This record gives sequence, structure tokens and C-alpha cells, in this order.
Amino acid sequence: MKRKALILGFFATALALPAAAAAPPFDTAAQVAFMKDMSSGAVLYAKDADRRIPPASMAKMMTTHIAFNLLKQGKLKPDQTCQVRPETWQRWHGPAAGSTMFLSPGEQVSVRNLLHGIVTLSGNDASVVLAECIAGTEPAFAALMNAEAKRLGMTNSNFGNSNGWPDEGVTFTSARDLARLAEATIETTPELYKEFYSQTQFTWGKTLGAGNPITQGNRNPLLGRVQGADGLKTGHTEEAGYGFTGSAEQNGRRIVMVVAGLGSFNQRIQESVKFMDWGFRAWKAQPLFQAGKKVGEAQVQLGSDSKVDLVAPRNLAVTVPAGIISGGNMRVKVVYNGPLKAPIKQGQHVADLVVQTSDSPPQVMPLVAAKTVDEAGFFGRIWAGFTSLFA
Repeated sequence: MKRKALILGFFATALALPAAAAAPPFDTAAQVAFMKDMSSGAVLYAKDADRRIPPASMAKMMTTHIAFNLLKQGKLKPDQTCQVRPETWQRWHGPAAGSTMFLSPGEQVSVRNLLHGIVTLSGNDASVVLAECIAGTEPAFAALMNAEAKRLGMTNSNFGNSNGWPDEGVTFTSARDLARLAEATIETTPELYKEFYSQTQFTWGKTLGAGNPITQGNRNPLLGRVQGADGLKTGHTEEAGYGFTGSAEQNGRRIVMVVAGLGSFNQRIQESVKFMDWGFRAWKAQPLFQAGKKVGEAQVQLGSDSKVDLVAPRNLAVTVPAGIISGGNMRVKVVYNGPLKAPIKQGQHVADLVVQTSDSPPQVMPLVAAKTVDEAGFFGRIWAGFTSLFA
């Protein structure tokens, strides 16, 4: 019987890569901070990144993420309407209810507009109305949030409500988990991410008396201040302080960052901009493999082919300090659980490229199958079984 093993393919040859240098220094007033270069998988900065913290409105990223996935699957429609229950309106209107979309009791609101209300306006009312529309009740929706958090590997997170309202510690997360959630949204639903997260303002509701439309701005501190900024979500409560999970893309590099526990609205702006600027200025991308380039190959079990080429799904690069000295090597290896089991689809993520420098955590990038490998036919299976006796 064959043992399923971790197969390591080492590339011992030099790839004309620079030698590793010390990580560029950085300090932040945030109590908790985390930064990752999504393009390479490199963690650029971590400050108490696994501490459990109240997320405040950053919890709404999970509400949005679940809605995006349902839209992608066709289980939810953008123009589908949700009714504002009078009980929900009563709970989530007025100054004591925090940020609001200014919904009205009995109002029918589309999923699309509720998402704008959540993402751009941080509406507590919009979050609960959408949660009830999707799952019937907010506790039922919170169960969906926790199931998705588990699936994503958010090991320091739990959700008790859809909007991050303080609930005596039931709802908590960590900076690393928030970054993972942001990554998942950006990677799995990129079109919806672009459509909703970069809006600078949104208009909904009317003022009392005059009945003028109410326009509110996006509180994202990076929009208009950092090139390529396009998300994600701020949060603030007395308990949590001021926090922000953000992302920006420049010259093919996408960075996701988290800061939390800041003391003021303006400090959140200053620290967020400073942090993201450091991520792009102090680090650079060193090209490894162009999209479609063969990186290695993997053994295939019971397939129409015994091997499949592993290729880069996009341009792959390692993240290194901007002031690095050239002339050295890095360790590069291919990792996969093998042999791979057929069938395998072309473009399927089946392996990882792992780059290790001398003073930083491994950088992990996906590799995909270069072609489709079908299951072996009847005689192919017999032959494979026969040859395995002598393997």
C-alpha cells in the first residue's frame, strides 16, 4: 500500500537572486499590526498579530465576504430585496446605534444597496438587515460566519453578530485573521471586491423635515492618500479603539495590512498611510517565474499521464528588502502532497513554490497543473496496479 507523502522538489541552482538582507525597520503606535505581501506570501510585519481583539466594524468584512460568495454562487441576487423589519429598525437607529445607513422601517432594499451601506457607510442597520435576509435571524447568520472563519483557518476568531457591535467578548478576532479574511475576499471574488470596496461615498436615506438625500463618505484612510488603495474596512468602538484593515496594489504587488488599538480617528489615518507607504517603499519584488513558466513536475496516481508539469499561474516574485545586496542565493523548493490523484484540471492549484531566505519566514506561492490529466482507463488502472507491486 502506497503511503501518501510530502514530496519536495529542490531547485539547488542559483536563480540570480540577491542575498537576503535585514528586514527594514518600522514602528507603529498601533497596539496590534500585521502586513502581508499577497503577491509573494511574505509576512512583512507582525506586532502581536495573534492577540484576540474586538474587531468592531471590521467584523462586517465577514458579513460582506459571505454575501459575495453567495452572489458568486448564484444563491443571492444583487437586485433581490430585503425588508427592514420594524424590530431591527428600532434597535439600529438613532445616535446610540452607531454608524447607520439611515434605513426606514418596512423599507425594501436591494442586496446591492445594502452592501454599499455596509462597505461604504459601515451601517450597523444594513449589516443586520442583510444577515436576517440571508439566514432568517442574526444568530443563524453568525453561525455561517463562524463556519466560514473555520474554513479559512481563522483560528483566533469568533463572531456573535454581523456588525461587530460589542457583545461582552463573544465576538473577537486577530490581526492575522483579519488579513486572511481580506485575502480570501480579494482572491475569490475580485470583481465584487472592486465594485464595492473602493467607493468613496454613497447616498441613502433622507433628512428629517427637509427630506434632503443623505450622502456619507467612506472612512477608509487610504483612499485618495495611497496609490492603488481600494479597500477594505475601518472599525471603532470605545473597547476596541480605532482599527483598519486595508489593501492596495502597485506595479503588480498587492499588500494587505491591519492596524488596531489606535487612539483617535486622525491617528488611524496617519498610521495607516505610514504603514502602507513603508510596505511599498521598504520592500521590492524580485522576479522568479513568469506566468505559464514551467517550475517543476509532479507524479500523478492512476491518471492518463503519470506526470504533470507545474507552472506559475501568474508572474511570481519573492519580496525582499529594497536595499538588498546582490550576489547570493535563496532556497527554492516545490511542495505537494503526492502522488497527485487524477483527475486533475488544467489550472488547478496542486502544489506550492516555497522560497526561504536566511532571515524571514518562508514565502509560499501557488503552482498549477499545466494541463488536464484524466483518470486512467480500465487497462491503465490494471497496469498501474501491477507496476506498483514493483515500485
